[in-house]
Amino acid sequence: MYALLQPRIRQAEKTRERMTMALTGSSAGAAPSRRKSIEDFIREAGEDGNDERPKRPTLEQRLRQADLPLSRGQYWLACLGTGVIALGILKALTSQALPVIAILAAGAALLLPHLFVERRRNARFLQFTQEFPNAIDVVVRGVKSGLPLSDCLKIISAEAQEPVRSEFRKVVEDQTLGMTNEEVVQRLAVRVPLPEVRFFGIVIAIQSRTGGSLSEALGNLSRVLRDRKKMREKIKAMSSEAKTSAGIIAALPFGVAFFVYLTSPDYISLLFTTTLGNMVLLGCAVWMGIGVLVMRNMINFEI
Repeated sequence: MYALLQPRIRQAEKTRERMTMALTGSSAGAAPSRRKSIEDFIREAGEDGNDERPKRPTLEQRLRQADLPLSRGQYWLACLGTGVIALGILKALTSQALPVIAILAAGAALLLPHLFVERRRNARFLQFTQEFPNAIDVVVRGVKSGLPLSDCLKIISAEAQEPVRSEFRKVVEDQTLGMTNEEVVQRLAVRVPLPEVRFFGIVIAIQSRTGGSLSEALGNLSRVLRDRKKMREKIKAMSSEAKTSAGIIAALPFGVAFFVYLTSPDYISLLFTTTLGNMVLLGCAVWMGIGVLVMRNMINFEI
């Protein structure tokens, strides 16, 4: 249990260290009073983040984060349609009893739309992460040239790539309603719950409360985010061989079963036509699922 929970235990400490490096660059050059204010604010933000971590986004939030124009009712209608289609396919392809087919169709109705939304959501977050450092560089150059932060955000909302452009357009709309810069970036962190956006919000909040050079702080943050991106790509390249091996191992039983069915269909059909064979298939599915999850956790690295 300690081995599983130890990364989460150290997450707040790592976040404070990264934010201190992003904000001050070198702690020796910061004034003691400002440094203490920054450390206190980061500690408070870390505690707030730890309190909010167990909360999962609602269905409406996940649909909005996935950029799907669906309401809750439309999503459940899509789940119902998926279940009906899965029921028809299973009934046409298998000769199982109707209750078994209904259970499998219900599982498909709940699982497949959820996986689709999560895939769209993760893909959109990945695009946002790749484009976000460029948006921060726009703010840095604009602040250095004398533009206010609000004008820099307007430039991003007009010229950045999607999905950064649409999210910052909402930031500009919030500013037109009278919200401060600290409030609009906090709302951005709620809409896009990524560490990079949370870092950006903390930098803006600290600068508005304690002062200092915003361009220098955001420049340090941009370098940190680009280093994180490089490290993520390096980890992806180094773990690609292990992921390929895991995929081959996971697909091997299905391939063997397929070729056995081609050569000796009567031999393997007992798994599908007898009760004992169905129980064996169920047990194999459970153990295969456990093995896939274990391999996924072994090769899935987060930074």
